[in-house]
Amino acid sequence: MTYKAYLFDFDYTLVDSSRGIVTCFRNVLSRHGYNQVGEYNIKRTIGKTLEESFSILTGITNEQQIAAFKEEYVEEAKIHMTANTFLYPETSNVLQSLKECGARLGIISTKFRFRINELLRQHFDEGFFNIIIGGEDVQHAKPHPEGLLLAIHHLDLTPADVLYIGDSVVDAQTAQAAHVDFAGILHGMTTIDELLPYPHRLIAPSLEGIVA
Repeated sequence: MTYKAYLFDFDYTLVDSSRGIVTCFRNVLSRHGYNQVGEYNIKRTIGKTLEESFSILTGITNEQQIAAFKEEYVEEAKIHMTANTFLYPETSNVLQSLKECGARLGIISTKFRFRINELLRQHFDEGFFNIIIGGEDVQHAKPHPEGLLLAIHHLDLTPADVLYIGDSVVDAQTAQAAHVDFAGILHGMTTIDELLPYPHRLIAPSLEGIVA
């Protein structure tokens, strides 16, 4: 089945940003005495909001403290994020193949849009993606379908016209909430067994599964 638009999560789907994310979290956490938080635990939070991630990693629920951690993270990201984010080997070819078939492309992520664009400008021409929805563009983060539905509306499509591609349970839940078909990509920390219970068109080891 082909679709009019292919909308992607960003981290662990199109790019491996884990080195940058781990560095930013570790710098903030160690500054506040959380020196025992492991890399695995940090990576398992990728795809969640920064607020959720810091709460999971520290056990803190105080909104002011979490907001302060987030501000520090954003400052760290200015230094470490884009320099430590890399396209997966197949990303460019898969996206180009879809575009050559006439499909529209978009990104729906909890990451800030300006940070996504910092990386994309290094690899793609201006306007290559038809739409990019970042964390600053919505009131409700994934798995709420707001961002995905906003993109569908902007592209003047229906949910049936779209495939949403992501690596996490949060992405699968987002697609389900938006009544959009889902493809799971096993680039990240989420296992196939964690994705299988959710409606899906396919679950593949890499993005190449979409065009196979």
